Amino acid sequence: MSATAAKSCGSPAVYHRRQPERTVLYRVVQAHLATWLALHDGGCGGHAPALTEREFRRYLECGILAHGFARARCPDCGHDFIVAYSCKGRGICPSCTTRRMVETAAHLTDHVFPRLPVRQWVLSLPKRLRYHLDDAKLQNAVLHSFLHAIEQGLRQSLPQGGESETRIGAVVFIHRFGGLLNAHLHYHVIVIDGVFCGEDAEHLHFEEVQLSPEQVARIGQTIGKRITRLFVRRGFLDKAEGEALRNAPDDGGFSLDANVCIEANDRQGLERLLRYCARPAFAQERLRQIDPERLVYESKKPGPGGKFSVLLTPHQLLDRLAALIPPPRRHRHRYYGVLAPNSPYRSVVTALAVAETTRNEGQAETERAETPVSQAARYVWALLIARIYEVFPLICPKCGGTMKIIAFIDEGDVIREILTHLGEPVDPPRIAPARGPPLWEAAGQGGEEMWSHSVPGDPLAQPMPEYEFDQRVSW
Repeated sequence: MSATAAKSCGSPAVYHRRQPERTVLYRVVQAHLATWLALHDGGCGGHAPALTEREFRRYLECGILAHGFARARCPDCGHDFIVAYSCKGRGICPSCTTRRMVETAAHLTDHVFPRLPVRQWVLSLPKRLRYHLDDAKLQNAVLHSFLHAIEQGLRQSLPQGGESETRIGAVVFIHRFGGLLNAHLHYHVIVIDGVFCGEDAEHLHFEEVQLSPEQVARIGQTIGKRITRLFVRRGFLDKAEGEALRNAPDDGGFSLDANVCIEANDRQGLERLLRYCARPAFAQERLRQIDPERLVYESKKPGPGGKFSVLLTPHQLLDRLAALIPPPRRHRHRYYGVLAPNSPYRSVVTALAVAETTRNEGQAETERAETPVSQAARYVWALLIARIYEVFPLICPKCGGTMKIIAFIDEGDVIREILTHLGEPVDPPRIAPARGPPLWEAAGQGGEEMWSHSVPGDPLAQPMPEYEFDQRVSW
């Protein structure tokens, strides 16, 4: 987000501008990015993609006042404050990825999902199959098999056995990460818990489906068989391997979870679930720094091997963050069934979405238009902050009036003049230059001191030679 908010006991929430340069992640990227890029350009067998470098460098400018800011002013008492620009990145910046998470969840809750029960389906594939999911076409094929199996299972769960005209509605999120910043591609699908029946949009009606654990288990078995046959057809498995995987115990490594259900009128619960599905890969509050060369990233759930934390060097952290940057021009979420963009039933279904939205801090609720919104909703940063932090930043802390954005400051001379007047740094944080390996850093010491300079406890450190070796050629 563009700011944080703090509450004190017995007093209303107060808006505070965030300061990213004080965070652990910013200091790590600031100190090690140039070295990491130099290693990838030279001795690491490849080049860092331009997209990766651009994401990191834009993150270093995000929230820094020296790169420009907006100015808000209260017309009643004259109080004003400034807010730095954001980078609007998709992969590195915790603030901007959090904003996208909140905006996505708010849009889906307010404008897409009707007041009907929903269920979350989470699918994870066996490791031997997950290895091949780097192919975007294979990802889509697996997703379609997953969705078709869910649709077939819901249709068969109807009392009358289902009709050919029944359809489901779903929103899909493809996660490429695990809890410890590890690569782990799996699917989160939010499905309206039932089917829509009717020959056309005018006669469309909804029938709720109550799935039992046995029915969910049967759907999971069907999903495993469908995906296994898909990998056999695509040539990633031979027939013998496919048959062994279908007959393997514990569903062959396929993991399906469909235990999370949200009631029809629980809109806050739905929004929390959608935030969880749209969450970024990196959580800033889980990163701790032990010393300049060691970092700890923690997870709420056990990761590979049952670990709740992982020990990383700064370069390993940058490696993992770079690997989790989403590919360009890829949708962050997808619609399926009656919620698909070209579905003739979408306007009818989304018309049943929330008709009113709650505003923060006891403000009056505003009625939405009766007609559904035909395009994606755009939420200003102030409303998103109010939605997640329970504080509206454009409320004057002195008189309680409504503040307005009066200017966007982009010119360098004006920026420096205003920041000098406010006592803020006029120059952005300095990015550390690339550094050589530890032995090279000690080259100025010379002789034995250079040989003895090594990382304590490093088994690969070069020891001091025990004898003087004569390299002259003797004939």
